[in-house]
Amino acid sequence: MHEYKGVIHIHSTYSDGSGSVEEILKAASEVDIDYIILTDHNTIQAKTDGYEGWYNDLMLIVGYELNDKDDKNHYLVFGLDEVPKDIDDAKNYLDFVEKKKGIGFIAHPMEKRKNLNMHPAYPWTRWDLENYTGIEIWNHMSEWVEGLTDKNKLNRLIHPLKSIHAPSRDTLRLWDRVNRSRSVPAIGSVDAHAHKQDLGGFFNLEIFAYKILFKSIRTHVLLDDDIGLKKRHRFDKQKKEIFEALKCGHSFVGNYYHGDAKGFRFSAQVKKKKFIMGDTVQKEKNDVVNFSAQVPLGGEIRLLRNGEVIHEENGMEMLYNTRDFGNYRIEVYKGKKGWIYSNNIRIIL
Repeated sequence: MHEYKGVIHIHSTYSDGSGSVEEILKAASEVDIDYIILTDHNTIQAKTDGYEGWYNDLMLIVGYELNDKDDKNHYLVFGLDEVPKDIDDAKNYLDFVEKKKGIGFIAHPMEKRKNLNMHPAYPWTRWDLENYTGIEIWNHMSEWVEGLTDKNKLNRLIHPLKSIHAPSRDTLRLWDRVNRSRSVPAIGSVDAHAHKQDLGGFFNLEIFAYKILFKSIRTHVLLDDDIGLKKRHRFDKQKKEIFEALKCGHSFVGNYYHGDAKGFRFSAQVKKKKFIMGDTVQKEKNDVVNFSAQVPLGGEIRLLRNGEVIHEENGMEMLYNTRDFGNYRIEVYKGKKGWIYSNNIRIIL
């Protein structure tokens, strides 16, 4: 399979970001990524204005972000050329995206901060709805703001990447729980706005410049086809392949502040047939599942079943055999900080 790494959840001056699309493209072109997905609030004007496409070796894809009338239940939408008009209630836009055959990921689902009035929480509250595609398990800006206090504010402004440790345990537990009944893929994102902070009237500090954020949390997709120089005219098809990989969970999340995650793999083999992240494997009771994980640079590899750690190894490879059914995924740590998070491989009867 062919691996491509990208940055998801970016805001421009088309909504509440401080940078133009041109500025965002310049920042993205200066780091080693293959695609970016723009998600301005309630608009695809960037696509209407002709920005979607190839820029040398970089794909710019335009999605959008929705929220309800209370500014809760934020939803990242990909694969549609239309924005719903009725967004007062999350049910309306989830139904719209499903009907139009788009895909959507719940953004920063478990926010609950109350430390600073100027930074309210924007959690997902409509867990009675089940027709969402997946969940954003790691959001750079959300993690940074969740831990922000008056005491640590200056340090977090000066060292914006050092405070990003791992997805919240509440979010991971939630993700594991909803995966018990169906396959719910995960993505990681940056939620880039490049906000400018007034520091005592002396100067404005740009919090998380686009280029800085593009070096942090990325989502890697695994595709059947190679996106090569000779195929750049097939943008729409290639974009759909990325969306399909995200929808199926043929992807994983890595924080580049802790190392280059390219080359990570997590697979399962049953009776000589191989499966990758996002796949559902149907087997007989006594069939053995052979799991394998390869980790670039090495790290602390944890294999989880239904959200519980069942095996740990240090190094660049992990092998594990079992007959047990369940949802299996990998977490890789560097020291005490999360680095790589795979999507699940589901083993069912």
